[in-house]
Amino acid sequence: MAQYVAAQLDGVFVALADPTRRDVVRRLGRGPISVGDLAREFPMTLPSFMKHVRTLEANGLIRTVKSGRVRTCVLNRERLALLDDWLAEQRQIWEERTDRLEQLVTEPEENQP
Repeated sequence: MAQYVAAQLDGVFVALADPTRRDVVRRLGRGPISVGDLAREFPMTLPSFMKHVRTLEANGLIRTVKSGRVRTCVLNRERLALLDDWLAEQRQIWEERTDRLEQLVTEPEENQP
């Protein structure tokens, strides 16, 4: 099970490694938008932009819904919770480490000569 979650997390990080894809996620945080309207916000051709959309969709960060001829992008906020959980775990680990370091530095040594 942990390997499955790790693979999902790896995919999310890969998808968010690109600044264009991070901008798409940021924009979708304000609400759904059609692919065409979203693509107009970026200085690239539609086929190039669609590669970014497919990467985000393949890694579960967005969903696309087709209605007639219009495809709309929607942010999958639940998938972002995977990142939030991982970051919370890392934060706890580092806080515990810095707490131990602080204790080591601030507590007087009992066996001083």
